[in-house]
Order: sequence, then structure tokens, then C-alpha cells
Amino acid sequence: MPSRLPRHWLLLCSLVATIPAFYLELLSPGGSSPVATAAYLIAALTVVLSGRRQHQHVHARQPRLRRVLTRLLIGGLVAAALLPPSSTSAPALVLRSLTAVLTLMHMVWCLRHLLARDSLPALLGTALGVLLLCGAGFWWLEPLTPTLADGLWLAFTTAATVGYGDVVPSTPASKIFSVFVVLLGFGILSLVTASIAAMWVETTERQVERDILQDLHAEIGQLRTELRATHAELQALQRRLPPTPAPAPTIAPDDQPSGNS
Repeated sequence: MPSRLPRHWLLLCSLVATIPAFYLELLSPGGSSPVATAAYLIAALTVVLSGRRQHQHVHARQPRLRRVLTRLLIGGLVAAALLPPSSTSAPALVLRSLTAVLTLMHMVWCLRHLLARDSLPALLGTALGVLLLCGAGFWWLEPLTPTLADGLWLAFTTAATVGYGDVVPSTPASKIFSVFVVLLGFGILSLVTASIAAMWVETTERQVERDILQDLHAEIGQLRTELRATHAELQALQRRLPPTPAPAPTIAPDDQPSGNS
């Protein structure tokens, strides 16, 4: 497990880098960004190498749907690096958006061990990190959020699907970004609330189990006391009974004396 941990986080970091690459390519004045192209290609190469390293141990047991999604992700990352700019090609924008969705799904799969139901601290840390990143993204993309605090507020209202209306996405880039923020908000917030609810349920179940065990111990102790009392009564009764006489010895027919003799 420790040897897989660096590769695991390397894959996760390469996938995270494709998110700002999507907006760098979309907002680039020249219509293309070498940094975004490099980020897409590095992410595709990392996914391919990660799949080959896990082929002997995990690939045979992976669900077929996940294998198909991984191949689609690799193809989408390569296509996102080679297609024309999104600002001049609507199909390229759609394909890069779908690739971003597949990237988020793969990132969630990489974080599945941290997003367990009973790991509330890890979930809260993940939720805080996602909120900070989404706030920074709105601060960068949305002109109506001139400060990071405004970006964080817009990220929170978007992720929680509250929609107060005081600040709303106004540019195409921020509107696309808000779609991913809503998806992340649904996932992260539902996991956090489920983890908190599970903690309450487990606390109640443990209390019920503790009460049941206490009742069982009390009943077992009472049965032991009754068994000791019954055993003592039997011993006292045996001492009061008269001793049983020994049976008379029997004489075999061959040993009886003969009258003729």
C-alpha cells in the first residue's frame, strides 16, 4: 500500500491540473494554450501508466463499466489536447466538457477510501478543500466576484443550491464552472450529511447494544445465583437422607450345599 500511495496522488494531481487547463484553453486570447495542451497529455499518460501498473492486481476485478469509462477518459484527454480551441469550436467545447465530467468521476474513484461514510474528519477536510478551490475558481472566472470572499460565497451558495441571487455567474466560463460546482456540492454535502447521520445512528445502536448486554449479564448472574442455591439445597437434602443399606450378597446355584452329601 505505501508503494502505491505516491502513484495514487500523482494520478490525482494530474487529473486536478486538467480543470484549470480547461479554463486556460477557453479563456486564452490566442485561442490555444500550450500549458493546457501539456496538462491534458500528461494526465492521459498518467492514467495509461496507472492502468498498466494495476493490470495484474486490480484490472481483472474491475467492473466492465469502469474500464470503459477509463478508456473514454484517456481518449477524451488526448482529443482535448488535439482539438481546435473551444472558443471557436462548439463540438470541441462539448467534448472537453464531457472529458471534465469523466475526470471528476475518476477523481472521486481515486478518493473513494477517503470518502468513506465513517471518516467524518476526512470528509470535512475534503469539503473545505473543494469549497476553497471552487471559491478561487469563481474569483478567477467571474468578474462580479472581485475578492476571494465573494468567490467563496458564490461557491457556497452554488454548491448548496441555495441561490440567493445577490451574486450569479454572468460569463460562459463561470456558468460552465457552476455546473461542476453543483455536481461537487451534491456529492460532497450528501456524503458529509450521511456521515453525520451515520454517527448518530451508530451512537443509538451502541447504546441499545450496551443496554441489551447489561440485561444479559444481569440475567446470567441471576441464573448462576439460582443454580448455586439449587445445588446447595440438593447437597443439604442428601445429608439429611438416611444412608442406603448395602445389598445382601447373592449365592450362586452351584455354590449351594447338596442334600445327598
